[in-house]
Amino acid sequence: MNEYPTRRHFLSTAASAAAVIACGHPLRGADQKAGRPHRLQAGAAKADITPAAGVSLDGYLMKQGPVKGMHDPLHARALVLDDGTTRLAIVICDACVIGRDVFDAAKAIVHAQTGLAKDHMLMAATHTHAAIRATGINTGPLDDQYLDLLARQIAAAVIRAEKNLAPAQVGWGSFDKPDFLRCRRFLCQAGSVGSNPFGQSDERVKSVAGRSSAVIEPAGPVDPQFSVLSVRHADGQPLAVLGNYSVHYCGGYQGALVSADYFGYFAQALEAKLQAGSQRPPFVGLMSNGTSGNTGALTGDGKKRPPFGWLEASGQILAADALRVLDRIEHRADVTLAMQQSELELGVRRPDADRLAWAQEILAKSGGPHPHRWTPIYAREALHLSQYPQTVAMPLQAIRIGSLGIASIPCEVFAETGLAIKQQSPLDATFTIEIANGYGGYLPTPEQHALGGYETWPARSSFLEVDAETKIRAEAIRLLQMVKREAP
Repeated sequence: MNEYPTRRHFLSTAASAAAVIACGHPLRGADQKAGRPHRLQAGAAKADITPAAGVSLDGYLMKQGPVKGMHDPLHARALVLDDGTTRLAIVICDACVIGRDVFDAAKAIVHAQTGLAKDHMLMAATHTHAAIRATGINTGPLDDQYLDLLARQIAAAVIRAEKNLAPAQVGWGSFDKPDFLRCRRFLCQAGSVGSNPFGQSDERVKSVAGRSSAVIEPAGPVDPQFSVLSVRHADGQPLAVLGNYSVHYCGGYQGALVSADYFGYFAQALEAKLQAGSQRPPFVGLMSNGTSGNTGALTGDGKKRPPFGWLEASGQILAADALRVLDRIEHRADVTLAMQQSELELGVRRPDADRLAWAQEILAKSGGPHPHRWTPIYAREALHLSQYPQTVAMPLQAIRIGSLGIASIPCEVFAETGLAIKQQSPLDATFTIEIANGYGGYLPTPEQHALGGYETWPARSSFLEVDAETKIRAEAIRLLQMVKREAP
């Protein structure tokens, strides 16, 4: 379950960094001459973002209490690329979600210290459920301190990566891993799905919190492709690898111990196997979440394991698969880069007067009876949504690395959207990084909205207009077309 707000938490670091220097343009190499072949540079680094004990893990639907300890550390992992004309950064953070205010604060710090343009940084959360929802949900002193620390540590990872820039070469590839994922939304016979929290019984989808006596089939596709971006030093030694896979998370946690989930164990496994030598900065593995808004947890292999056991094993399995692909990837140094960002204004599904009256009535009799066990939760969510603005701006990005495209969307994107972007992209290969540069909730297609289900229920976890997916998908493809046109 995923339940997070978009409430802005203003960080002092953002204000101070923004006061130092205004947002500029992407860095341009001083020695770049017309006609001179492009020679790529790359740098990677990571910074610890593990929260201290006492920082809150609570979301809106799932209450975990404060952090009690650490199973494995959390990191912000950064990759900086520079072709002599364009410099950009990709940062993947071990967090459930991160609000735009935190990311913007981090970008302001990086820009102030390096000059790297704010709109040339892609920052995303992995969506591990054993980590912080860094969106200002909880506002205790420890929570506020952590948000400030998080912004500074994300920035620190990028700044270190930028300092590590060295001649490099890149390549990309992919493999399919269909046995690790499945759609968690199921199409059911009409009239067989129980009431939703609002007392409506006409939905056709059984999802996270629904029931049905007559399941027909999965309500949508999944994307089994695991994409790999490989970065090497000029002499072929490994520098960084970025993976991308469309599985929601793994789970199997214990208590309130933080964990980077399979995302972190994938990165750790690569870092244990790939070394660039003692004279160079350490190799950095990165694992991003693709379009997993409608997928379930990473599918198990039937073996009984202790807490955290399957996420450790699955991360290592995926790393081993990625390593086999690396051997077949052609790496080149003469690739060019391009990046575009836009802001898309989208409507918010604020409750009308009838829904607000319903919410107040429900909360006045919290003991029930209610049509759904989550009815009081969604009544409170209606009150929260009533405080939202009429529209919100969603940042969207497209990156081109040679003929590889990367789109970024700040939502939990359904697989059909990711598959459509891949199909309609003008580039040779494309993948999407979700929950990037902020949090915009679930992004069902209009057709999935019509079917209903948990991911469509209005809340801070699903608040954008019904047509948001159509608009976001079209804009992502437009941005990919723009970066394609910038190719030499």
